Amino acid sequence: MFAMILASSRSGNLLLGDASVPELILLTLVWLLFSLLLCGLAWVVYFLFSLPLRRLERARLFLDLMGAALKSGRNLEQTIVAISQTRESSVGVRFHLLAAHLEQGLRLFDALDKVPQLLPPNISAMLRVGQKTGDLTRVIPACRQALDGGASQIWGATNYLVVLMFVVLPAIPLVLGMMATAIFPKFREIFHDMGVATPPLTLWLFDHGKLLMLPIFVAAPLVYLGALLYVGGPRVTNFFDRWLGPINTWLQWHLPWKRKRLQRNFSAMLAILLDAEVPEAEAVELAAESTANRGMEQRAEKALEEPSRGAALTEALSRIDEAGEFRWRLTNASHGQRGFGAA
Repeated sequence: MFAMILASSRSGNLLLGDASVPELILLTLVWLLFSLLLCGLAWVVYFLFSLPLRRLERARLFLDLMGAALKSGRNLEQTIVAISQTRESSVGVRFHLLAAHLEQGLRLFDALDKVPQLLPPNISAMLRVGQKTGDLTRVIPACRQALDGGASQIWGATNYLVVLMFVVLPAIPLVLGMMATAIFPKFREIFHDMGVATPPLTLWLFDHGKLLMLPIFVAAPLVYLGALLYVGGPRVTNFFDRWLGPINTWLQWHLPWKRKRLQRNFSAMLAILLDAEVPEAEAVELAAESTANRGMEQRAEKALEEPSRGAALTEALSRIDEAGEFRWRLTNASHGQRGFGAA
């Protein structure tokens, strides 16, 4: 660049082509500002799309700390307060807020109610079940399994949302607009010059080609709403659940991947409770609560009505899994020696 400036200098005034030095400085500043804006946009996108993964990582770290404290026989509340006093930043702001509530004298699960965004709702519900049974160590592995499944789901959602929001949705209107303004008129001229009768559907397409973009403009808000739910986490999900509770419950049960996760969490917790010799009715109720899903709780309540009519629990739980695999495993576990968890 400096060689070009020196080579093109005339009358003591440095030029680059037709641009003077002030214009070159302005152009450089514009490009620098544009580059900074791109970097800032990239950082914002990274920050937003990595939020769910960071939430999962903090929840996993919290479970690891709980497991280590329980294994060493330490008091959970004192362990959390001691870690917070080190001013460690990797545990997150909400962890320190939880410790502040504990320092005020609250018990652990009362303090967790004060900081609902620290853990995903289903993890909080599963830990509460462990508290009721008096054995948190049996519940923590099931919580880790639920988090591992959530991580794979988040990675998949990230891939789809990034492609949809930054590749597909911006590209489709451009392509369709180019076809409507440049390509379709050329085809109309070709049909006219050849003296070929234009089919009615093709003629309508030539006249209303821009309407093809209408479905994209309808679908785009839904995609960005999905991105909001993805980034917002439990706080946004709870908001929608509060206002659209029945619809949200229906969707979670009828979306196959959501239903399978609910069934997995329910069956894992039910096995832990039954192996801990919790009464069957209470075990079913607590396992349903651990999913933090009202639809699953309602199905469990209906299932518990069946034994009062003389039906076996394995038959009653067919409401939880219509395919029958869960009932088959539960029946075999009741006759086996290895326990419900192994089955």
